[in-house]
Amino acid sequence: MRAAIRLDGIGEYYFSQKLREIDELNKAGKQVINLGIGSPDMPPHPTVINTLHEEALKPNQHAYQSYKGSPVLRNAIAKWYKKWYGVALNPGTEILPLIGSKEGIMHICMTYFEEGFSVLAPNPGYPTYASAIKISGATPLFYDLKKENNYYPDFDQLEKLVKEDSESPLRGVRAIFVNYPHMPTGQLPSLKIFEQLIAFAKQHNILIVHDNPYSFILNNNPVSLLSVNGAKDVVIELNSLSKSHNMAGWRVGMLVAAKEKVDEILRFKSNMDSGMFLPIQLAAAKALELEKDWHDEVNKVYRARRQKVFDLLRLLNCVFDETQAGMFVWASIPGKYKDGYELSDKLLHDTNVFITPGGIFGSAGNNYVRVSLCCEEEKIDEAISRVREIL
Repeated sequence: MRAAIRLDGIGEYYFSQKLREIDELNKAGKQVINLGIGSPDMPPHPTVINTLHEEALKPNQHAYQSYKGSPVLRNAIAKWYKKWYGVALNPGTEILPLIGSKEGIMHICMTYFEEGFSVLAPNPGYPTYASAIKISGATPLFYDLKKENNYYPDFDQLEKLVKEDSESPLRGVRAIFVNYPHMPTGQLPSLKIFEQLIAFAKQHNILIVHDNPYSFILNNNPVSLLSVNGAKDVVIELNSLSKSHNMAGWRVGMLVAAKEKVDEILRFKSNMDSGMFLPIQLAAAKALELEKDWHDEVNKVYRARRQKVFDLLRLLNCVFDETQAGMFVWASIPGKYKDGYELSDKLLHDTNVFITPGGIFGSAGNNYVRVSLCCEEEKIDEAISRVREIL
């Protein structure tokens, strides 16, 4: 029995493979310092954990849940979007809780994409976009994000890609994936770029999928693409509590869009799962009530760690922008290395420190590395000491 054709060309996720390698090194006593994975190492707020505990103790909380999620969580999401993003959402029709926003990427792809269509995906960008597009049967068309253009789309290139695709045997471009604050580069959005994206999507009758999980990390101005006039006509936005509330393992995300889009995606999602554990939903609602002081405290930790990561990257003669947002630092490598993979492998094998090669995010990332801030300062200090020893 062979695997389905839809998986041809879909490899195992890079970090899934790399973590096994790191695990083997640790078993051999290497004590690898992992500065690659963006998994928050700090806990959620105590009230969130208490809510989960208290709700899980109740005997009537363990049944299947609504496919659209608890009204308590949907109302909390609506209030959160209004408070932080200035976006008004109908909690009954324009919000769909997800078992993590990564799930939402696949739901959108399976709802709207199919063989014969293509979808614009950023290069560099989150690898799951391209994988999910391919699994749906559609073809990813990569658009370049370059430092000299502030890692914003080049609309001349987008126009060219759409035109060329319309003249090919394919049936045209159906959507574009965007992600700001951008991962892996940490680039913040501008109102102008959001307005241009919406105008572009309306002109070509395509969908915008905006992935927005990093807007609270080292960023004083969280922005939603849905805050721009006319966005609901063409935008589906994904968001998550993984990064903003230190709840990555809880798998709590959300999809927000106009009613008809939520209804269409629910047709697929309702055939894939039976909803999130209710105590997790109620705890997530509690997390969304947290005030600015919570985000300030989390960012205080990340800010201190980032300064140490800057020191590490300077030791490696890497170049980076100190204003980037999110829980990573994106840096260009010195010319003596062929690519980020070479630098990453050298560090891992010479110092037992792992940083992510930029090439996993696309060909435009080949000459870069990405360093995670999800590691205690003491560990980053130890990484710096190990690197100094080999220089």
